[in-house]
Amino acid sequence: MASWAALSPSIVEYFEGEDFYRCGYCKNESGSRSNGMWAHSMTVQDYQDLIDRGWRRSGKYVYKPVMNQTCCPQYTIRCRPLQFQPSKSHKKVLKKMLKFLAKGEISKGNCEDEPMEPTMEDAVSSDFGLINKLDIHCDLKTLNDDLKKSLESEEKKKAKREESNEITHSQDMEEKLGSGEPSCSVKVHTAPQPGRGADLSKPPCRKAKEIRKERKRLKLMQQNPAGEREGFQAQCQPSSLLPPKTKSNQPKSLEDLIFESLPENASHKLEFTRFLCSSPLETENSPNGPDCGYGSFHQQYWLDGKIIAVGVIDILPYCVSSVYLYYDPDYSFLSLGVYSALREIAFTRQLHEKTPQLSYYYMGFYIHSCPKMKYKGQYRPSDLLCPETYVWVPIEQCLPLLEKSKYCRFNQDPEAAGKVTESTAREPDVLLSHLTPSSAVDEGRSKEPDRLQVFYKKAIMPYGVYKQQQRDPSEAAAVLQYARLVGQACSERMLLFRN
Repeated sequence: MASWAALSPSIVEYFEGEDFYRCGYCKNESGSRSNGMWAHSMTVQDYQDLIDRGWRRSGKYVYKPVMNQTCCPQYTIRCRPLQFQPSKSHKKVLKKMLKFLAKGEISKGNCEDEPMEPTMEDAVSSDFGLINKLDIHCDLKTLNDDLKKSLESEEKKKAKREESNEITHSQDMEEKLGSGEPSCSVKVHTAPQPGRGADLSKPPCRKAKEIRKERKRLKLMQQNPAGEREGFQAQCQPSSLLPPKTKSNQPKSLEDLIFESLPENASHKLEFTRFLCSSPLETENSPNGPDCGYGSFHQQYWLDGKIIAVGVIDILPYCVSSVYLYYDPDYSFLSLGVYSALREIAFTRQLHEKTPQLSYYYMGFYIHSCPKMKYKGQYRPSDLLCPETYVWVPIEQCLPLLEKSKYCRFNQDPEAAGKVTESTAREPDVLLSHLTPSSAVDEGRSKEPDRLQVFYKKAIMPYGVYKQQQRDPSEAAAVLQYARLVGQACSERMLLFRN
């Protein structure tokens, strides 16, 4: 028997079998199909490996669509932040925010050029349908409680202030642009909180002469602007340096657009703070990892001392994974979904400076068959995960296939010559010029199921031992299905709870 100390703390409870549920995208009453498991606890490495096999979490419930059977196939999508350049529509959102902060201007119209945001109720009704069927209570109340605890804890640490918080939940639950996961529109009224965190929308106010001197000094030192964004740090210290002045013949970077200077008499002040939040992911710290550590975080957006949005992200070994966004519907005119996604992309770039292997921004699922969910493909360059071989393929190569069929194997067979597919290696920018026979199969598939770890009757044992104690043939089918879906590596590290 293995000891607890020798294994990761990931403990999962798999729900064998598959079932059909109402689809939140096409409204098919029984078209959505997925497999799921309950994560009692999970390491960030295990979750990283799971999302690289098409899994996704909603709270502690981790699910994987049955891609070739579900009515609206959901492909895991990731953006490559190191090469990301904001599009015209992205720049429009950032400029709209700057105009609002600087002059209080509110753009007219409803931003018709931006995609519609589906409601959270529609988007994940099938997943919560499964949870409810299993009589497991995992609703947004848990997440809202986590948010409330985070705010209360921070207040105790900061100062003894009198504060009146009233949180009301809007009936219109909306999904976050850039994540594809459940989001909740939350209306929050708080007393002004001056001095809470860094103002990431503008640098500290200084005289123009000082600004010119500092720009000149930065230019001479030839410093990398991405490395100077101290305001992105989890400690939320004010950014002490202005971004270098962009050359006229070069487009502005994402950071230049976000950190554009505001006048001293700006109408509004936007602040940004980050705190750890409760989730099944175990918090981890590494000397070579990000300063804030790995785990789940709340990113809070404060406007003039009032909280208007909270993003939930998972910081994993190789990516920042966007999970939820709560926001006050009174500020929907600021396109907070798009704005927060761009901020998270910039944050990923900042983390990459300290942790080079952390190079990707995961946006949840891309659903080509659902018109209002295709907007995620606008964050370029990006890749889609092949649902059969779990190899990342540039989205440009996937779209023609998806136009022909809503379910596709992106990593074509070796005889389909000329296919260029991104390597499964973690390094960004590494491409394969051709496919070999071994690259056309699931390299991480379960090859030795007897090595799968089982937690049974307060003991940890390999499946090879566990199966000798079982007589129910359906038990073997369930465990082998689990092994196939999570892959060999996770099956050996995670503990599969059986009762």
